This record gives sequence, C-alpha cells and structure tokens, in this order.
Amino acid sequence: MAEKFTAQEINAAAAQFLRPITFMLSVAQLEQLPDDIYDEVAFAGRSNVGKSSLINALFNQKKLAKTSSTPGRTQQLNFFNFDDKLYLVDLPGYGYAEAPEKLVKQWQKILKMYLRGRPNLRRVFVLIDSRRGIKKEDLEIMKMLDEAAVSYQIVLTKVDKISDTELQKTLTATAAEIEKHAAALPDIITTSSEKKIGLEMVKAEICSFMQK
Repeated sequence: MAEKFTAQEINAAAAQFLRPITFMLSVAQLEQLPDDIYDEVAFAGRSNVGKSSLINALFNQKKLAKTSSTPGRTQQLNFFNFDDKLYLVDLPGYGYAEAPEKLVKQWQKILKMYLRGRPNLRRVFVLIDSRRGIKKEDLEIMKMLDEAAVSYQIVLTKVDKISDTELQKTLTATAAEIEKHAAALPDIITTSSEKKIGLEMVKAEICSFMQK
C-alpha cells in the first residue's frame, strides 16, 4: 500500500510542530465554545488512555496538557490555539472516572452535544489503548460519530508496552471493527508517547487541516 504522506509532507509537519501552541480555555458549557474561525481536531478516548500524554509528546512539552495517573482528570473540553491556524481540543475521558456520577453524566452530555454540533470539527482522533483494544465505551463514541457524520481515526496508544504479536492481534481486530463504521477512516496509527513512536504520522494528519 502506498504511503499516505510523502517525506516532504512529514518533514513539513515536523517543522510546523515547532510553531507556537497556546492553551485557550476550558469549556464546561457549550455557550463557552470559541468562535469557529479555524478548523478543529479533537482527541477522544477512555479515561487514562493517554490523550494528554500524546498531546504533550507531539509538541515536545511536558505540561502543555495536564496529565494525571488518576482516570477522569480531564473534566472539561480543553482548547488550544495552534499557530493561529487550527484549534486542537483535548476532550474529557469517557468510561471510568473518579468523580460523582452526576458530574460524569454532565461531561458526557456536553461531549455528545459538542461532537454532534461543532461545524468546524474536521477530525476526531479516537485513542485506544493497544493493550485493551476497542471497548464498549469506545463503540458508543464511534456510533455517535457515525450518526453525526464526523470523520474519525483510530490511534492505538502505548504500543511500547505490548509485544509485536499482541499488537498485530489488536490491529487485526481493530481493522475488522472499523469496517462496520461509516465515518471511521481505514488508516490506524500506532503510537507511543514515551518512546516517540508514530508521532510523525499524527502530526502529518493534523497539519493536513491547518490553514495555509
């Protein structure tokens, strides 16, 4: 299969990720969403899947996105301005969260409304722990994105913590599941924030949406 991005595109994306990115705001209510003047990409995933760690690794910063060993720490939609060309959004983790049930339901409601109604949302990267594979909560988000016709791409995380054999099993199972979902892209990206694996592909995907 032909490579999706050329070496020139990958190098250009790497250079772009040296440009400024700044935290904008945390959104707890949809009324707080920033104006949709730029295209937007979002990162979604189960609690503790490694969303914030991946964002930090992409920009080679340790504290850009808040990380925690406590699942459910990202409780709002965190918006970042990437070089005045793109909005990047760290979404609340779904699934298990150490928080009152009422608050978790509130996050879920806001998340669903955001995914279904944000006109400039171009891509959602759905992060899946490579050791766990796609779970029930992931399927719920995927179904929601299918219904909203929002394009999304599976990113497997923590691939450094799994054997090649087990990773291949996860890839095979994930690819089979993707075929059932209308809005899912067929290309799966394998990553490790700790070992810097696969980051160049995520960067290239993100940069494909940036205003020139």
